[in-house]
Amino acid sequence: MLSKCCLAAAAIVLSVAATPARAIVCMDTSMTLDEVVDAIGAQKGCQSAMKLAQDCALTASGDVQLGAAVEKKCEADFKPGLSAAQAQAYKSEMHACDIKYRNKSGTMYISFTAFCRAEVAQRYSERALKAAGTKPR
Repeated sequence: MLSKCCLAAAAIVLSVAATPARAIVCMDTSMTLDEVVDAIGAQKGCQSAMKLAQDCALTASGDVQLGAAVEKKCEADFKPGLSAAQAQAYKSEMHACDIKYRNKSGTMYISFTAFCRAEVAQRYSERALKAAGTKPR
């Protein structure tokens, strides 16, 4: 017969195994990675999206989703208005991020790549908004 201690331990193990996603403490709230991504997408602009991603960063492979959400938010400010040459320059800068840590192992380098890409998108957003006479948000 199992003791109460063993039953409690088994219940904890089973509840953890049944949990579909890990929680991230972000903005003083426990959130899933998907909830953080949604919160990034709901920000008013690129700057606030980047700040939220940085505040919630895991420094691990989960940051790929955070960085991609920032890219998407920032690209809305500039990507439709890029000339062919500007689009190629943007693509080249993103590729530079992709290869920067390619020979490194560990999930923190995946995070570094994701944030490098997000920073490139953020810079393009800032430039586009400045050229349009709009303040970054």
